[in-house]
Amino acid sequence: MSTSKIKKYASVFNIGLQNTFVYRWNYFLRALFGLIPLAGTVFLWAAVFKERGGGLHGYDYGSMIYYYLLTLLVSNLVVPTEDEWQIAADIREGQINALLTKPMSYLAYRLSIFLSGRLVYSLVTLPPIALIFVYFRDYIVLPTDPVIYVLTVISILMAAFIQFFITYSLAMMAFWILEISTIVFIVYSFEYFLGGQMFPIDIMPSAVQAVMKWLPFYYELFCPVAIFLGRLKGAELVQALAIQSGWLLLAWAWARFMWQRGLGHYQAVGG
Repeated sequence: MSTSKIKKYASVFNIGLQNTFVYRWNYFLRALFGLIPLAGTVFLWAAVFKERGGGLHGYDYGSMIYYYLLTLLVSNLVVPTEDEWQIAADIREGQINALLTKPMSYLAYRLSIFLSGRLVYSLVTLPPIALIFVYFRDYIVLPTDPVIYVLTVISILMAAFIQFFITYSLAMMAFWILEISTIVFIVYSFEYFLGGQMFPIDIMPSAVQAVMKWLPFYYELFCPVAIFLGRLKGAELVQALAIQSGWLLLAWAWARFMWQRGLGHYQAVGG
């Protein structure tokens, strides 16, 4: 990419920062109220482990709470915030016409806005999350191997891009249908259930895990958390990162394909 293009998208990133920062209090309140499900989770698993009187697939009460703290942190770092609705609005309201006349990739344009949004959202929401970590500090056990931190960061970055490209592809449906909310909520339901937000994937039966490991949802949240917790090691860790890389490339290619097909339909109908 040439220097001029880098400067162009850096400018878009900067504009995205300014626009997103206007809503910083909305993000803060969203993060604050987003802690309510965590409280319910704490009480739920306390009851489960009290009833069982022991561990569950290598988890005890403390490690289960630690798992949910990490999923809360990672989800705030990687999950897009209203990007699909903004992209769909650009298409539905014809705002992409102005962008089509410029020497700029719409995918790279939206990616710049996504990155700026995640930066602001993370900065605003991390303080209340940090307080929760401090409150549950007795359950936190940090890895001693520095390689784990590097691999976790790599996996988090790939998870963020996978989430963005899937969100972008879903928003492209606005080229064909006026309302994409039903499709978005269906996909997000699968992400919530199969991505590890509801429960750790590795407490499922082995046959179910074997299937879920080949789905993209596994790599949108659970994978980086499992790496940090040391629940993915050796060959299993290498395989997970390889499959996550594959899904990243596939999601990127699908996003480009959906844009090209959608744009062709848009121009064909006189958009």
